[in-house]
Amino acid sequence: MKLFKNIKTNKSKVALLALSILAISCSDFIDVDTDTDNPTIAPLDLLLTGTQVDLNDITDFQNFTGTILSVYTHQGTSREEQDQYGTKTGNIPMNNDWNSIYLTLKNVETIISQGTESGDLVYVGIAQMEKAYIMSVAVDLWGDVPYSEASQLEGGIVSPKFDDQKEIYASILELIETAKVNIASGEGTQLPGADDLFYGGNTDKWIRFANTFKLKLYNQTRLAAEFDQAGFDALIAENKFFLSNADDFQFLQTSNLSPTDERNKLFLESYNSTQFGTYMSPWFYEILKGMNPNIHNNNPDPRIPYYFYNQLAAGEFPPDQGDEETGDPKADYWDKSTGFFSIRFGSVGPNRDFSAENSYTYPGIFPAGGRYDDGGAQVMSGTTATGIAPHRILTYDEFLYIQAELIQVGKLTGDATAKLQDAITASFAKVDQVVAGNGSSQTIPTLTGSAEVTTFITNVMAEFTSATPEKKLEIIMTQKWVGTFGDPFDQYNDYRRTGYPVLANPRST
Repeated sequence: MKLFKNIKTNKSKVALLALSILAISCSDFIDVDTDTDNPTIAPLDLLLTGTQVDLNDITDFQNFTGTILSVYTHQGTSREEQDQYGTKTGNIPMNNDWNSIYLTLKNVETIISQGTESGDLVYVGIAQMEKAYIMSVAVDLWGDVPYSEASQLEGGIVSPKFDDQKEIYASILELIETAKVNIASGEGTQLPGADDLFYGGNTDKWIRFANTFKLKLYNQTRLAAEFDQAGFDALIAENKFFLSNADDFQFLQTSNLSPTDERNKLFLESYNSTQFGTYMSPWFYEILKGMNPNIHNNNPDPRIPYYFYNQLAAGEFPPDQGDEETGDPKADYWDKSTGFFSIRFGSVGPNRDFSAENSYTYPGIFPAGGRYDDGGAQVMSGTTATGIAPHRILTYDEFLYIQAELIQVGKLTGDATAKLQDAITASFAKVDQVVAGNGSSQTIPTLTGSAEVTTFITNVMAEFTSATPEKKLEIIMTQKWVGTFGDPFDQYNDYRRTGYPVLANPRST
């Protein structure tokens, strides 16, 4: 009995020891094993790519607030409230932009904090530039917004205060300088490469973008009493800006359809849509055609077939809604001489709301990666063009227009005439660059150096030379508006600052 009792006791001790070892082993296993499929810290390269995709979405022509501003600036028209220069409190695109900006800011701040801790300062600098850009957009749209206390939920800030817009702009300008130092440092255990969708890790291009963007911000605030003249002068003295369209800050779209459709968003909302809603602005079209009596009159723009695609041939009767028996096209806007078909801004006419997918003019190859208008007058679909065209955010030609404006208003020394001509020339070259990267099977003529372009530029410059100082500013801003077709955010700021280009007034006679 005693022996049995001892054996039983020993068995209990062995069992207890085994359980102890198992418990210790399990504890150690839990402590040391890492679930690589569920990391607690996101890699910097993945975070960077994600924030750049988000930045592109925030500022896109046909996404969120861009759909509103493109109508406000008369590059498109709509059947929504923006077609009356209005918006609703619960406007979905506007709310989406607000949410997207602050969700993106959270990920950007994560890159900054993680990169600072790990010493990956190039990543930190790029993220700081992203923060500067998206928060400048927030200020431009809404004025006073959360900034200094934004994205600090973990610190207990549930309702961040709204900072003064002037203070935010000043902080953004300082942040750009900090970003430049971090980018130029070249420091990091890992450096951006293919994960940087804008510049592929090229730090020189990032610094040129930083300075060009900073000049843009100075231009936007040049009328403010708080204008930082010393900072502006230092930036001009540094003189490290964009050198060509190879430096453009843009998001390259591709023809990939999976796992997500990477084609141009304006293409997706027109060519690839089951319900057409991207109407081209008749006001914009008439200025390009030289039909407006007050600006560029009788000077047709050679970019028209690159900007628009007419499904109707010249003289072709609109098949969707026209009444051939009476000869009534029942069109809200139709230029019979070219086939341009759309709806007017602010229209309340009886022919505005017809379904006319086979008649409407589509966005062309330059803004949307759509089709070059060779006169073929085909019905468009998601397979009639490639959809490859970059989303242009800040470009070399825009930089030249900014300089021309600054010279014209006396903020910068130089020759406004020469700078404007350089800017227009660069705009035509940009169209050629976009066409070259589109992969179209069409034979598309090069604009740069053509007789039509030479004549057009000569006529614009003659108009500019004979104009009053105020009219010269209007010409600069109008050509910038034309050249940056697809960038409604900057065009919106330009109009608020200068009053140009002159926009359509539906009530005028």
